[in-house]
Amino acid sequence: MLGRRNHQGKFAEDYVRVLASAAGLLVYQDDLDHDGVDLGFRHPGRAGYISSPAIEVQIQSWSAPLCKGPDLHFRGLNEVQYNKLVDGPFLVPRYLFLVVVSPEIGRYARVDTEGLTLSRLCYYRGFEGEPPIASPSTQRHPAIQVPLGNVLTVRALRELVGAPAESLA
Repeated sequence: MLGRRNHQGKFAEDYVRVLASAAGLLVYQDDLDHDGVDLGFRHPGRAGYISSPAIEVQIQSWSAPLCKGPDLHFRGLNEVQYNKLVDGPFLVPRYLFLVVVSPEIGRYARVDTEGLTLSRLCYYRGFEGEPPIASPSTQRHPAIQVPLGNVLTVRALRELVGAPAESLA
């Protein structure tokens, strides 16, 4: 059996994969997480003048969310990890996906007569235009504000990728 942290992290990644599948997106993964990217998502077609628009994401899971006003306040990335999301410009846009999970592993997913329900929600945050941290440390963890309104849905994921809207039906 997986340890708690690995189980929680795997569930978070699979949660996002389910959304990508429902959105009709391709999921790709580098052979090594060396650049702060867990997964990439690509629309398999054209979106206006762009072929195969894509995004790359760092996925984090969190079972004890801290809310302050309209935001989650997340301190799960160290400064080096944070800079891998911020220190662009990047050819492919980067995002943080934060999957809030139940503290009880047995509540991650529920199956009933209506279907499968995945527990809790995923939120996203982009960092375009944010300055990187000078002299980053793996020992310091910046507070990252993730708006509670940025719930990752099938529609939101397609919009982040840049998939054509007419395909959302």
